[in-house]
Amino acid sequence: MFIETAGAAADTSAAAPAGRPATRRVWNPYFYVLPAVILLLVWTYWPLFQTVNLSFLDWNLIPTKPKTFVGPDKYATVLSLPELHQALLNTALYILAFLVISVALPVVFALLSRRVEGKARAAYQALIFVPFLITPVATSAIWRWLFAPEGGTIPAIAASLGTPMGNIFRDPNGSMIAVIVIVGWQMLGFGVLVVSAGLAGINPDYASAASIDGAGRRQITWRIILPLLSPSLVFLSLMTILLSAQWTYPIIDIVTQGGPANASTNIYYLLYQFGFRNFDAGLSAAAGTLFFVGFGLIALVFVELSERLSFYDD
Repeated sequence: MFIETAGAAADTSAAAPAGRPATRRVWNPYFYVLPAVILLLVWTYWPLFQTVNLSFLDWNLIPTKPKTFVGPDKYATVLSLPELHQALLNTALYILAFLVISVALPVVFALLSRRVEGKARAAYQALIFVPFLITPVATSAIWRWLFAPEGGTIPAIAASLGTPMGNIFRDPNGSMIAVIVIVGWQMLGFGVLVVSAGLAGINPDYASAASIDGAGRRQITWRIILPLLSPSLVFLSLMTILLSAQWTYPIIDIVTQGGPANASTNIYYLLYQFGFRNFDAGLSAAAGTLFFVGFGLIALVFVELSERLSFYDD
């Protein structure tokens, strides 16, 4: 009895200190992510909190000027502005255009690239992806030279075809089209890269089995490849909806400045105008908070629908 009691005591004493390292192991994963969480709090959530707080204040960005609390007046002012309605409409048109350029066209180019054999395929995909690597400033400079009313390549070609073209960046009907062409040319490669990666993850045995059963190339594409490609297309569509305003902002700022008469502006450029042209930080913060909530709701709905819209082979 004494020996058994002593043995049990020894086991208990040996197990006691082992509990502390086990507890430390439980917390180890949290220590690894702690730096990322701190950076996220400092660089994302703290500025977001400051933006929401600033939306209830009246301030003209001058450090010596006191901030005046005005409550929700800035939100009421933003919602009543005709500039906001125009920017929202333009942003929706940009999104629709880029859903075609950044989602539909990449599928066509990625499927065509599968017919190219060997190293030519990599070269073909690289040529499409290269514009995505060019900075917006360089992209704007190139296209401003191409669209230049005097000596520009595109107006010269249009004149030779009997359709003279003026300064498209100052045309109310053409400035938005010009921004769509420039941004679409630059972002097409990103879409092709995402779709090509999705195609690479599809098991070729499905197409082989379908061809043995007598399915043609078109049937294989519509019935097998596109459904299995749906997760990539859903991801690309979500990115296009959420980032279209961000993609177009630098081009608008450099090429059209939102004009003429706000014909090519979007919600991001409107925030810039409110804050750094009108020097109304509260109005800009209120608009930014509304856009954040709006895009957040869109993202939540889209993520919820993604499980229903995506098809997996497992």
